[in-house]
Order: sequence, then C-alpha cells, then structure tokens
Amino acid sequence: MNEILLKTEIVVIGSGPSGYSAAFRCADLNYKTFLIEKYKNLGGVCLNVGCIPSKTLLHIVKLILDIKYYAKYKIINNSCNINIKELILFKEKIIKKISNNILNMAKKRNIKIIYGIAEFINNNSLKIKKKNENIIINFNHAIIATGSKPIKYNNLNYDDFIWNSTNSLNIPNIPKKMLIVGGGVIGLEMGTIYYSLGSEIDIIERSSQILPSLDSDVIKHFLKINKSKFNFMLNTKIISIEKCKKGVNVVIKDKKKKKKKIFYNSVLISIGRKPNIKNLKIDNTDIKLNKNGYIKVNNQMKTNVPNIYAIGDVVGQPMLAHKGIHEGHIVAEIISGKKYYFDPLVIPSVSYTNPEIAWVGITEKEAKIKGIDCKVSIFPWKASGRAILSNCDDGITKLIFDKKSKKIIGGIIVGEHADELLSEITLAIEMGCDSEDISLIIHPHPTLSESIGLSSDIFNGTITDLLNFKKKY
Repeated sequence: MNEILLKTEIVVIGSGPSGYSAAFRCADLNYKTFLIEKYKNLGGVCLNVGCIPSKTLLHIVKLILDIKYYAKYKIINNSCNINIKELILFKEKIIKKISNNILNMAKKRNIKIIYGIAEFINNNSLKIKKKNENIIINFNHAIIATGSKPIKYNNLNYDDFIWNSTNSLNIPNIPKKMLIVGGGVIGLEMGTIYYSLGSEIDIIERSSQILPSLDSDVIKHFLKINKSKFNFMLNTKIISIEKCKKGVNVVIKDKKKKKKKIFYNSVLISIGRKPNIKNLKIDNTDIKLNKNGYIKVNNQMKTNVPNIYAIGDVVGQPMLAHKGIHEGHIVAEIISGKKYYFDPLVIPSVSYTNPEIAWVGITEKEAKIKGIDCKVSIFPWKASGRAILSNCDDGITKLIFDKKSKKIIGGIIVGEHADELLSEITLAIEMGCDSEDISLIIHPHPTLSESIGLSSDIFNGTITDLLNFKKKY
C-alpha cells in the first residue's frame, strides 16, 4: 500500500459545524489547513443525519398540519397527500446543496480536504487510512472535531424495526404504532415528525418529566398542548425488547411497578449520544479523557497536549452545533496568538417540536437550587394578536429575573418560532439587561417578539395587554 508524507500547520479532524468553522477561520488567518473527513460528504452529523434533515422534515410536517387546520375553515382544500419518496428526495437535495456550499467555501480558502479515517500516530502526526493508500500528516496543531454518535440500548442492532435517530430520518416506513425510548430533544422531535405523518406515538421516559432540566410549569403546559398527539409514559422502565415477525414486543414497568407487554411496529432509541473517538487511537497520544469519556479540555479548548485542541460534541455537554461553531472560532484565534477563552454566560437550546420549546440561562428550578432569589413573569400568547392570527396562541413566554437587581437571568419560550425569538433573551442576559431595559425596547407590532417585552411589563407591573393585577380597578 502506498504511503504519502505531508506536512501542515493545522489539521482539523471532522467536517461538521465545529470542524469546518475552525478550518475556515484558520485558513482566513492565513494558516495552511487540512480538513479530514471519513464520509463522502462534508457537514458532519448536523448536516447529513441530524439538524438539517430533521428540521427539513419538521418544517414540511408543520406545513401539513397548517393545511389541515385552515382546511377546517374551508379556506383551502385538505388535499395534502404525502409522497414519502419525494419527501426524502427533497431532504437529500437540501443536504446536498448545503454540503456543496461548504465544499466550495473550503476550496476557495485553499483548504486541502482529505477523505479517510484519521488515527493519531503520536502528539505531532496522524495517519489517514484510505482505500488504496495511507497518508501521514505531520502537523503543528491539531483540532479534534469528530462529533458524537447515538448510544445503543443494550447493544441492540438497528434494523427494519429498531431505529436510531440516523436511520429514522430516512423514513423507512410510517409505522402504525411507534415507541420512542427517551423523552429528550431528539425523541420529541422525531415523535413530532412521525405523529404528523400518521403514526400513533408512545414516548417512554425513566424520569418523572420529559426534558428534565426545564421548569415543571413549562413542561406541563407543553404536555397539555400535546396530550392528544403523544402517550407519555413517565417514570417507566423498559424490561425487555424482543423482535418478532412484524415488529417488536416491549415489556415495560411503570411507576406502580406493574409490568405490561406492548407490540410496536417500530421502536426508536434516543437515549443520548456519546463522543465519537473510537477510531482516533488517542492512546497513541498523551491526551486525557474525563470520567465520562469525553476529551478533557481547558477554557481555551486545549487538551493536556499543548498543540492539540478539541471542540464540539467530543468535549461534552451541551452537544449543540452552535456551541461547537463558537469553540471552533475561538481555537483559530488562540492559535493565531490571541488570548481568547470559551466563557459564554449562557448557551441557548431549542427543541424543534410543535410547538417549539426554547430556553436559555437559568431556569426557575435551577435558581431555587442555587439559592438565587428570583421572580418570574409569564406572558400567555392568548393575549397576542399575532399569535391568534397565526394559529399559535397556545404559546407562552416565561422570563426569570433576579429579584434584587431586576436583571434577566433566564427565559423559556413555548411556541411557534421560539427558536428565533430566543436570541433577544440571550443577548439581554449577555448584556446584563434589567426588566426596564427590556420593557423600554419598542418591539414591532403585531409580532411574536412583543411577548418578550410584554412578559417584562408583567414583571414591572406596567402591562396593558392584560389586566394589571398590581392596579386596583
């Protein structure tokens, strides 16, 4: 087998959002940069089997639900027959378009892209295993951005009946009855997709609440909206999963310790993700892992090996593309000699369900645990003209304030476009805004973003869109 020897200033392993963002910024800073990718398309999990395909499907099924809603009022005809084959082709077209955009941007930056499996030889060199040759790369700096992969349940293999988030995005079929194992973001999003396509959905969760880190009042509101869509089985454990001829038999134990056997056409396992570092041969380096198996880094994303960095999912929670992108940019600047650090005050999160749930900063629950004297305000979207006309008046905007300083410390939005609305709250927290700062911002009308200002008005006792309970009428 041929062996080629190359040298570069910076090598980035993994072309997901973290990796390509780091590589692009390094190239823009005039460093000779290599980008290593083991799959045929750039973009990583996020683009190929994660964020982009799932949000494409969620966007389309939301349109389907909207059509059905307006058909009830005879505004349009309810003739939306779903062509699954064309739906998948459309999804793949979107992925290809974005992947090609990334490839073109890499080429214009003169980044050398090498397709193959990367293995560390030592702290200063890599071997890239290709089909007919090996490439040895000596580097000054390496950035590990290999992402994460789904955790298996009891080492069950995935097939026509048992799926993970990756193969479920290909919509192998629309099961009549489907079990989703795990009440986290991925499970809820996939449940939203398959319910909208016609499946009966059970969601099983070991704990007493889906999205356990969020405030119970927000989750109760979400469950109330979705009670007709999903059967939530909380405080419930799986005893066994057995494949049969036409599906899967699942034995569960509920909170009353009663066992029950249920048949499902398909089971989706979404119990979390783990760092994707198995093929890297990290043992050939001095890199240390933490107790949970993630690569250990400091606040400059440096491993204990001074010239090797790690970013994105491989360094641990939260496993979010936007966090990894930020880390990638920081590492490039640090390599260039700047004293940058990863020290965000908050990192926003979104569950792209129907309705969406978006949150940032400290929750009310967390504030109480930390002994922070907080006060919350909740604006119901039923008092929003834009929400009413947009058929999303079941939303809420919850803000959490420090009671003494009146500074905003957190926020949760349940409702349409919560993902887009959240950035105002994120910026307000980062900038140290108090309730008056938010209330005095003139929001355009009629918009959903008004709900943030109106929620702040409730805190200040100046609300006019609802009865002001601080005022005696």
